[in-house]
Formats: sequence, structure tokens, C-alpha cells
Amino acid sequence: MSTSKPDSSLDETAAVLKALGDPNRLRIFAQLMKGDTCNCELVAQLQLPANLLSHHLRVLSQAGLVNARRDRIDGRWVYYSVNRAAVAHWQAWLATLLDPARLAQGSYVRLLVRSIAERDAPTLRALVALAAGSSRSISSPR
Repeated sequence: MSTSKPDSSLDETAAVLKALGDPNRLRIFAQLMKGDTCNCELVAQLQLPANLLSHHLRVLSQAGLVNARRDRIDGRWVYYSVNRAAVAHWQAWLATLLDPARLAQGSYVRLLVRSIAERDAPTLRALVALAAGSSRSISSPR
């Protein structure tokens, strides 16, 4: 979740949303949210071919959503888990993005401004000046 350049966070967001936009990857991610599991268990649980599962897990890993670790005893076994820090980050990000209060507040302000503008342009100018922290008196005409 780095922000080394201005567009990096947008690129990262697009990559995560794209990774979760595929129905199979979304199913895989939902299954991993239930707990760590190995690839063979995921094949059985999701009824996906192993090569297809591997491809989707790689995409989820590249998006930073999934971690992989090899078994210490038998390196052929790979266990997958969700990246808890990434889950917390994207849950908070989506909650902020989809917060109904943002929509309601923005809509209310736009309606209020439009209503005032249609009825009383000087009042609108005064409100804009007040919002901008202007030192001019609200009652003074332009």
C-alpha cells in the first residue's frame, strides 16, 4: 500500500478491484477469509482445476491480498492466507468510499447551493465568501 508517486494509489486500487472483480478470484478470496488452507484443499472446495486455481492465486498475491507459504517439512505443499493488513486497509478504504453520509452531504449541499442561486445570487456569494473564510462582511454588496 505504498504511495511513492501520486498515481500509485490509484493504480494499486485498480489492481485490487480488478483482482476481486473475477468471480473465481472472489470465491477463492472468500474461502481464504474462513482461514488458511493449502492449494489441494482449495481445489476440492471450489472444484477448480489446479492450474486455474494457481493462476488466480498468483493474481491475488500480486495484488497484495493473499500470502503464500511453503510447508517446512514438505516444500511441495503451499498454504495460502489472506493478508490481514491488506484486508483491514481495503475494508476501511471501501467503508470511506461507500459512506452514505458523503453522498447525502454532497447532495444536500448541491441542492442548497442550486436553490439559493436560483433565488438569491447575493446570498450565494455571501455564503461562498463565508465558506472561503473571507474577511469581507456578509452584508456588504459587491
